[in-house]
Amino acid sequence: MQEKYIYLLSGALVPFIIVIIQFIIYKGKKDKKNSSPKVLDTSAIIDGRIADICECGFMEGEIILPRFILQELQHIADSGDNLKRNKGRRGLDAINAIKKCPDVEVKIVDKDYPDIKQVDEKLVALAKDLKAKIITNDYNLNKVAEIQNVKVLNINDLSNAIKPIFLPGERINIKIMKEGKEKDQGVAYLNDGTMIVVDNARRYIGRRIEAVVTNVLQTDAGRLIFAKVEVNRK
Repeated sequence: MQEKYIYLLSGALVPFIIVIIQFIIYKGKKDKKNSSPKVLDTSAIIDGRIADICECGFMEGEIILPRFILQELQHIADSGDNLKRNKGRRGLDAINAIKKCPDVEVKIVDKDYPDIKQVDEKLVALAKDLKAKIITNDYNLNKVAEIQNVKVLNINDLSNAIKPIFLPGERINIKIMKEGKEKDQGVAYLNDGTMIVVDNARRYIGRRIEAVVTNVLQTDAGRLIFAKVEVNRK
């Protein structure tokens, strides 16, 4: 008798479980649909890192690719200048990579603004109309958009935010690459490009040394680390 009740109860739960699953799927789709769309800028596309960000799952929802941005990118890819052509092609490859990411949907928008000549101003106008955010690494566009209350996702800001944090007194193993601006200074770089200025390290150019962090300065261009040669170094 007890087994019979368990069987009937489990049978009654099946429709309820199905409804719950359908609700979860619907909510996920709704949340994805309701997430703010992001408008891609040419600089962010050519940079290429946006594709890696999408592939890692840190970007989701609808990504808007304006037709006028795509045309600008194609124009760069067709340039007679070898460097520009390579940048344009890298940008096109980045778009194809983004389109393959399961968490994002790339949507090409034909809307244009004939009365507006500057591409940056067109991007801001489109972002306003779509209530979207702008993905860029262009400093000037970043500022212009902020003035007009348009939210910006700056790839350079993201890159700076995830760089390793060093505190005064920490020891780091670095290779002195060149001389600094001041007397006897040496300059080294971390893998992410962060510059390290090391006092009294000019004589170690081309060699790896142990250095001690003395100060960390955050600038608009990124993080700058100051250090000195390890005292016990022979």
